[in-house]
Amino acid sequence: MSKELEDVLNRLDRLESIEAIRQLATVYAVACDEHDMTRLMSLFTADAVFDSPTKTMVAEGREQIEKMFVDLFRVRGPAFHWTHDKNITLDPKDSNKASGVIYSHAETTPNNVISLAAMKYLDEYERHDGTWQFSRREIHFLYYVPFSNYSRGLNNRLRVWVGDKAYPGDYPESLPAWQEYVSKYLSS
Repeated sequence: MSKELEDVLNRLDRLESIEAIRQLATVYAVACDEHDMTRLMSLFTADAVFDSPTKTMVAEGREQIEKMFVDLFRVRGPAFHWTHDKNITLDPKDSNKASGVIYSHAETTPNNVISLAAMKYLDEYERHDGTWQFSRREIHFLYYVPFSNYSRGLNNRLRVWVGDKAYPGDYPESLPAWQEYVSKYLSS
């Protein structure tokens, strides 16, 4: 095989990989909304990790991730997730690994309370037998508030509601760039 053809095939593999990972994020949202456990679990590697800064969504291994989602779906009725920006970075040293940041919104109904959420996922992906899967998924909430609190929720540091307990938003205040901006431009 010529060097040119090898380069073209590598570039094609990179483009197809990025598209497959983008679809992975979309299929995750659909599987969550449909409570399709078989489909949802097929998206994770056997040894995948799910995590969150508040530690309200933590599981290691596909079996524990499934248990986490079953427990979550027991209290959450209908939902609608949609993904926005999908920033995928392929590992330059291993064509079967990648990472990404996925921005997302959701309308959910935990315990019959209509709620709105904005979040981002920090992901790691692996390709096994030609299929991309999550090897690590970490969810960070900008906010997760009951609809009745939405108008005052975003400006409140305690804007991630889990049941009756409010937690600080996972970002942006914790980000180094945000902290630098505040320090440099807003502190007097």
